[in-house]
Amino acid sequence: MTAPPEPALPLVWPETLDPERLAISAANRDAAAWLAAPALWPVPVTLLVGAPGSGKSHLAAWFAAHHEALVIEAADSADPEGLFHAWNAATRARPLLLTSALLPRDWSHGLPDLASRLAATPLVRLGDPDDELLAAVIAKLFAERGIRVGDDLVNWLVLRIERSLAAARSVVAALDAAALARRRAVTIPLAREVIDGQFSLF
Repeated sequence: MTAPPEPALPLVWPETLDPERLAISAANRDAAAWLAAPALWPVPVTLLVGAPGSGKSHLAAWFAAHHEALVIEAADSADPEGLFHAWNAATRARPLLLTSALLPRDWSHGLPDLASRLAATPLVRLGDPDDELLAAVIAKLFAERGIRVGDDLVNWLVLRIERSLAAARSVVAALDAAALARRRAVTIPLAREVIDGQFSLF
């Protein structure tokens, strides 16, 4: 009888938000272009809105790396008074970027002065990642783990996973763990096992 595979070591890979490795596609090109030129904003504040996994954090990291700016992520859950003062303190020399999964009308801050500031704030939306962006992110995530994969696997995954960057991170992590546990290469057959729920580490 063949001995069962030993479970993989619980390696934890940090999420990499290297701003220089930002993947650009039609899904985020307009947002990236807007964030590249804060001097042209009508006010020195912008709100970036997108669903979880749409790439807000990576764009925010990219923006902060290229400008002397303040970034407040998940602004809808931040302290309203703090947001109000940050909005008032923003300048052309130090613009403010807010990110949120919610439109301002759905924020529950209850502060009229903040609501008026948000109403005057340019809003940039991120849609769901398109095939090009998902493929670029999946390839980047594999590369960060030192795993070489072909375009055929990347394209196969793009057609089968949820359209979010969070799903891309999850499936790459699962494939890495599966490959380590079974001592197999990351291939389409292994990916099929993982996605279909046929694979178990134990």
